[in-house]
Amino acid sequence: MSTTKLSQQLHRIAAQWPGDPFRPHLQLKTLLESLADHPQLTPHAVRAADALLHNQIQKKYKLTDKMLRPKSVPKHYERLVEGVEKSARGIGRPWWKIFFNIW
Repeated sequence: MSTTKLSQQLHRIAAQWPGDPFRPHLQLKTLLESLADHPQLTPHAVRAADALLHNQIQKKYKLTDKMLRPKSVPKHYERLVEGVEKSARGIGRPWWKIFFNIW
């Protein structure tokens, strides 16, 4: 496969990549666009970026309910996702919830 075709594919993948709200100055999209112009771009690198974009590894290796809800702290990952989503919207936990470790 020619380098220009690989470069076009990686530019297309970079255009579809979602932005990171926590690091606006450091985006993976920018890195992928820079790599697309690299003279030694390989098909393997393009396939890897495409697999990351389309969550192919997550689809191949499903997470079981036992992994997502460990018996020691069953709501850990639910709270983690909720915290990240709220943080992205600028909503923080009140100091007293942090102090008393209340969710």
